[in-house]
Amino acid sequence: MKGLMTRNTHTPANHAESWRPLSALLSQVLVAYTVEFDNEFERRMAEAGYPGATVSLTVWHSLMRFLASNEARVNDLEKKAVAVLAPVNFQLGCLERWRFLTLQSDPTDARPVRRAMHHRAGRELRDGWGSGRGIRYDWIVRLTPKGQKAIVIWPGLFAEIHQRWQQRFGVEVIDGLRGALTEVAAQLHSSHPVAAAAEKVHTTANLPGLLAHLLLAFTREFDRQSQAPLWLCANTLRVLREKPVAEREIARLTGASSETSGIGWQVKPFIALAVDAKARRGKMLRLNARGLAAQAEYWKLVEKIEKGWDDRFGAQKIREVRERLEALFRLRDPDGSPLLAKGMIPPQGVKRAGEQTASLGARKVGVAARKRIKDLVAQTEEFVRDPVNALPHYPLWDMNRGFGP
Repeated sequence: MKGLMTRNTHTPANHAESWRPLSALLSQVLVAYTVEFDNEFERRMAEAGYPGATVSLTVWHSLMRFLASNEARVNDLEKKAVAVLAPVNFQLGCLERWRFLTLQSDPTDARPVRRAMHHRAGRELRDGWGSGRGIRYDWIVRLTPKGQKAIVIWPGLFAEIHQRWQQRFGVEVIDGLRGALTEVAAQLHSSHPVAAAAEKVHTTANLPGLLAHLLLAFTREFDRQSQAPLWLCANTLRVLREKPVAEREIARLTGASSETSGIGWQVKPFIALAVDAKARRGKMLRLNARGLAAQAEYWKLVEKIEKGWDDRFGAQKIREVRERLEALFRLRDPDGSPLLAKGMIPPQGVKRAGEQTASLGARKVGVAARKRIKDLVAQTEEFVRDPVNALPHYPLWDMNRGFGP
């Protein structure tokens, strides 16, 4: 492994905060790739006459690639797709509202479809619209012209972004990383044939598919053993402390969107409201006893799983994956800026660059859209400034961002 540092793979749990688990490295590189990929997709869709098309490559992997023939039935998509983002029906409902596809009931089915008028927009709504509730398995899914254009653009971007990464980091670095990931993925397939067969969504022909494949396997092991899921431990529970933290700071500290880092029902058992006389506005939060225990368990368990992978797949192979991922963060331009940040600098004309385009499914730039664009710009600036500390330790795909980070 030319140019890679060799060192002890694991760091004791009491020094864990200066050590990123393998799951975090996989996540951060996956998010960096996704940001660059999604920016280019949005830019090209805008050139084709569809501005603001911020639908992420995760949607291509999980669903849209199975619509390459322009038409399919819902039950066929259910068999092919794996709902790692959200239930397939929910994704279909969103994509219809965003005008990438249409849903039509089976003409031979005489059962009525419930319809109603939207109380503000005045347009007719029917079962399945927006939320996916009420979609039937025999309904027909068809791509709109917008969806057809997306299907044309998406596949070619994988080779293009891969080539960019080869040019940016070096062919040996990127092809070596893909080779190392492929070796571990092949062992995952052989050791878990049932799970591997179900993970059709994670094609191992490209770098993001390999990253997601290993991350999902790691996640399954973690979630079977932990009182809190990996996505929650790696982000919100990781950045909270016994001392109060402002709720509004969690998105910045985790690298997630404000929607996905909000304090929902899954977080509440692990936190307590705190009082801070210096805080002028907003809630202050701290970890309660259960939260502190979950945080400590997180650091121990990720290390335990990684050591277990050493035993199952070979310590050398896991060390190579880790070191090749870490190398992407070390490599720098002559000006000293991290190469990983270069790809996340948004091109002009996309929302991450501040382009004021309407939210998905909307026709006008409303207050909520302007707030989300402002958040995207701020998040992007943090990613570019400091990828190591700003990128999330687990990807949280936000529906309001087209299931992007």
